[in-house]
Order: sequence, then structure tokens, then C-alpha cells
Amino acid sequence: MNGKEELLVLWTSKDKTTAINMVFMYAENSKIKGWWKDITLLIWGASAKLVSDDKEIRYSIKSLQQVDVKIIACKQCAEQLNIVEVLENIGIEVFYTGEFLTNWIKSNKKIITI
Repeated sequence: MNGKEELLVLWTSKDKTTAINMVFMYAENSKIKGWWKDITLLIWGASAKLVSDDKEIRYSIKSLQQVDVKIIACKQCAEQLNIVEVLENIGIEVFYTGEFLTNWIKSNKKIITI
């Protein structure tokens, strides 16, 4: 895949308003409107806790999955928060993402950090 067509959204904020009105809105519209061919949302840190605690956020995650946004999460964060199973049960791929993120950055692919 051409790296110019791939976007990683690194989401670390626990702010619900930012999640709904920036992270999810941009990822979904980008996919639907073809701004990016492949979009991956990486849930890391405080955002993982928000996903596990908030029903509306989980619903938004499902909406992103339905338009083919790939959703992944940092396993180390999820383990520390004791929410690995919660994330996996809603279809989020949970794995140790440090190397994945490092490789993405080194490849000069596009990334947005929120």
C-alpha cells in the first residue's frame, strides 16, 4: 500500500468531546469521503479507559468499524487498566503497539495525534 493513502490516528485523550467531535468525526468522514484509503485508529492511554467506561463512545467505535476504520489498542495500557477483555469484546484488536507505532513513524506514513 502506498503510505500516502494510509493514516494513523493516535488517540490518547480522555476528553469525550474531542473524541466525538474530532477523532471519530474526522476518521469516519475521511473513510466515507475517500480522503484516505486506509485509516487506523490507535487507542492508547486514557482513551482506552474512556472506551471501556462510556457506552456512547463504544457505539461510536462500532460506527467506525462499520465504515472499515481499523481499530487497535495498546495492550500494555489495557492490561494496566484491566480492560483487555472489554476492548476485545467490542472488536478492537489489542496488542503491544510500541513497535507498530515506531515502524509507522519511521516509514514516514501520515499520523495525527490527539
